[in-house]
Amino acid sequence: MMIMGRHALLLLLAFASLQLLCFAADDDVVFYDSFEESFDGRWIVSDKDDYKGVWKHSKSEGHDDYGLLVSEMAKKYAIVKELDEAVNLKDGTTVLQFETRLQSGLECGGAYLKYLRPQDAGWKPKEFDNESPYTIMFGPDKCGATNKVHFILKHKNPKSGEYIEHHLKYPPSVPSDKLTHVYTAILKPDNEVSILIDGEEKKKASFLSAEDFEPPLVPSKTIPDPDDKKPEDWDERAKIPDPDAVKPEDWDEDAPMEIEDVEAVKPEGWLDDEPEEIDDPEATKPEDWDDEEDGEWEAPKIENPKCEIAPGCGEWKRPMKRNPAYKGKWSPPLIDNPSYKGIWKPQEIPNPKYFELEKPDFDPIAAIGIEIWTMQDGILFDNILIAKNDKVAESYRETTWKPKFEVEKEKQKAEDEAAGSARLAGFQRKVFDVLYKVADIPFLSKYKHQILDLIDHAETQPNLTIGVLVSIVVIILTIFFKLIFGGKKQPRVEKKPEIAETSNGEGSSGEKAEEAEKEEAAAAPRRRRRDN
Repeated sequence: MMIMGRHALLLLLAFASLQLLCFAADDDVVFYDSFEESFDGRWIVSDKDDYKGVWKHSKSEGHDDYGLLVSEMAKKYAIVKELDEAVNLKDGTTVLQFETRLQSGLECGGAYLKYLRPQDAGWKPKEFDNESPYTIMFGPDKCGATNKVHFILKHKNPKSGEYIEHHLKYPPSVPSDKLTHVYTAILKPDNEVSILIDGEEKKKASFLSAEDFEPPLVPSKTIPDPDDKKPEDWDERAKIPDPDAVKPEDWDEDAPMEIEDVEAVKPEGWLDDEPEEIDDPEATKPEDWDDEEDGEWEAPKIENPKCEIAPGCGEWKRPMKRNPAYKGKWSPPLIDNPSYKGIWKPQEIPNPKYFELEKPDFDPIAAIGIEIWTMQDGILFDNILIAKNDKVAESYRETTWKPKFEVEKEKQKAEDEAAGSARLAGFQRKVFDVLYKVADIPFLSKYKHQILDLIDHAETQPNLTIGVLVSIVVIILTIFFKLIFGGKKQPRVEKKPEIAETSNGEGSSGEKAEEAEKEEAAAAPRRRRRDN
């Protein structure tokens, strides 16, 4: 029943999407390319020498769906498609939408589209390059600190006639996976633009807002006067040294920061005549040492063992302490500057490039171009759409992008789970190795078979690993608490003499010999060698 229900849901979604497509007027789709057929003869590859990257008509990995593929790494690419008719962006809503899949990831490169002005603006398809004039640039770009979905509008200043690039502020980031994503820009008649990724709105902005574009489309009314100069007598110092201040008579600028601590006393037992380092008495001159060639041989130095048990060796000197009379270099205190005029700024003058704007003066779109430089291959472009209705764009997302994305997402989820299981298996192997070592600890010997049985169960049923860990920890804690609270040990003086006799004194003498060796080792000064 559940499987039938899923099929019914899929059929319902497909039917709803088909209805959306059917109801959409043909006029609403200005341009669409699914790349099911080869791009040869339809798209024009630039002949410019810099653009050596090879475009290919290729399937998306794991699908029968074709796209336009960036096939080589570290290349520049340029390809363009002329539209049958230029698109007027001033009338109604315009939707720019396309899919891209970064099959090899994207560390440094672009995957954006350029919506080009008519050719009378000064460009030719065969000579398409980064200088070709565009109206809008839209899509992912990532390299170093750059990680954004660009939206750039080139807008003509009616006063100066200059075209200015206006960048969307705070654009969304590029998805970091290798799945197919669909990018949508909706230009609305109320001067708003919405940026969607996978159908979800990530950014909304107003073309006329200075908060949303840099630089703003509408210039400021005034600008700083470029010819204005700061007067020579303009004083920007808020504080100045007090000219009436006098250095106090008791101010000693020559007093040192530190002085010798006269109250310090040499510690008792200080070895004045002992050097801190001595020749290593165990060092011997190498047999192949040649005094004439190698010079006079000197034994390497080691720390003087006598100094390790004494407060110190060599000449004793009093330590230094902070000088209470130290004041440093005297400087007069700061006072308010009576001549202070503030931070100087040039005066504002009317901006000769200022203009008022009710709506952006968009140039029409006459072609779609992809002009990128990328270090990665495997970038696949697909389902490029220009529409005059955002519902049409939504229906294309539902029918062309979403089914692919769902398949890829499920596959990615399965791969992530498999990788997670592999990592878990590796972790469990390490846990078992540690547990086997734990079982060999001498004070756990009484419980070794019990621990090994638990490990054996965990290896045959990996899901029991955590439970086994808990069980072994409980065993160790039980033994630990028994050792601490399980009873008082008999004092050694209460041992019966006959026990020592029966063992011929071997145990007792062995313990004493061992203790004597430990004491002797502890009493002997440590000797550390030092290299030449």
